[in-house]
Amino acid sequence: MRVANALQALITSVFALTSATAVSAQDVTVIGTHGAWTAYSYQEDSGIVCYMASEPTKAEGNYTRRGDVFALVTHRPSEESLDVVSVVAGYAYKENSDVSVQIGSTNYDMFTHGERAWNRDEETDKKMVQGMIRGSRLIVKGTSSRGTLTTDTYSLSGFTAAHKEITTACLPN
Repeated sequence: MRVANALQALITSVFALTSATAVSAQDVTVIGTHGAWTAYSYQEDSGIVCYMASEPTKAEGNYTRRGDVFALVTHRPSEESLDVVSVVAGYAYKENSDVSVQIGSTNYDMFTHGERAWNRDEETDKKMVQGMIRGSRLIVKGTSSRGTLTTDTYSLSGFTAAHKEITTACLPN
């Protein structure tokens, strides 16, 4: 339970820093936990936000210190934004670098800014989410601003159930 509370507080902080509306930890609701993924929701001025998050099951790299690391999928229906995939590295990515993501035999490249990486378009987000539904693991490779290569492996166990939960919570019709 302590890990879930810490993850919730961390994710809340990230969202508060990256969104126009500040969100307090008390405002985030855990919808459910499924395997390696936890589903959350909170209210912004513009409407409900639902997201799911997971920490890597394995983190590799020649580093001495690293912040919290996780993968996210976010729905913001009031902005017509669904299935936005992002990764938080726990360090600043190398400027103008890409992150390599592998799901099964399919590879994706995400762009980086600061500690986060995203897909370049909605179509890639949707394809990646479909791959995550069918897949068993997500492998993310990135390079820090200091040149350290990291490889984070995420379990996709519970992904489908958590995705259904955030979709139901944000798009109840």
